[in-house]
Amino acid sequence: MSILPNPRVIFPREPSARGTRLGILCGIIAAIIWGAFLTVSRHGIGAGLQASDLAFMRYSTAGLLLLPMLLWRSPWTLGGIGWCKGAVLALLAGPLFVLIGANGYHFAPLAHGAVIQLGMLTLMSICLAALVLGERLGLLRIVGLAVLIAGLATIAGPGLLSGGSQAWIGDILFAVAGSMFACFTILVRRWKISPVNATLAVSVLSGAVYAPIYLATEGLGRLAAASPAMVIEQVGVQGILSGVVALFAFSEAVQHLGAGRAALFPALAPVVAILLGIPLVGELPTAGQWLGLVIATAGLIVALRNPSSATPAVRPN
Repeated sequence: MSILPNPRVIFPREPSARGTRLGILCGIIAAIIWGAFLTVSRHGIGAGLQASDLAFMRYSTAGLLLLPMLLWRSPWTLGGIGWCKGAVLALLAGPLFVLIGANGYHFAPLAHGAVIQLGMLTLMSICLAALVLGERLGLLRIVGLAVLIAGLATIAGPGLLSGGSQAWIGDILFAVAGSMFACFTILVRRWKISPVNATLAVSVLSGAVYAPIYLATEGLGRLAAASPAMVIEQVGVQGILSGVVALFAFSEAVQHLGAGRAALFPALAPVVAILLGIPLVGELPTAGQWLGLVIATAGLIVALRNPSSATPAVRPN
């Protein structure tokens, strides 16, 4: 189950304009949902919920919704992926990913998580795409990536330099979480797994493993004490939108754009979170955050305009 490049590669035709447009649309959808995920997660934590509660609602909901589809699509082979590969994907993009990233906020402020976790996801995905998949970076993509990261840093503002003596612990957790999802991105592309099957594997396996552990160790006390509106909000955004729709949309973007270009979209999630924070939590962006929004968007546009080079496509093993 090596992720090293297979020497037997072919060079397919350039992706169609329709496929590129679909990939960009799916990337934007994923970024919007992840932005909502950041805002709603902050809302839930502020209301007394824990990261473990959010992970339970996310994966138990997604797992139950997608279980019938998995049962219909060859459950004995996990939809054709195989249990070993499915377990690896669930480990990288499942509850452990959420728990590591969310627990970083116990040590470091929100600004650190927005820049470090999503910035690391983007940087690692692009670097691994070049090293493992042979995707060419190109000058415009490098410039666009640099501008995009600068936009994120501008959005974070002074908060990026703040934090207590233990902020470095949170920073490490954010970096680990971002790197985990970057590896998920690369493996979906490397193993040529369809977006539907990738979503099924992560959601159903995560729900089946994590839900019993959560119920046995923590129970439903905090969820029962939360307001019905809060539970509905978390189930809708965490479980349905983030756990199913965003995961599928991002996997689709990886298929159509390649791992390197698709990895640019998660870095827009903080921008979306700022805009959604206006109606949801009543937080108005500062002038610096508006500037960062413009810079980050410009960086994404520049990077996506990078002509798609012939990318090696690996023959299925």
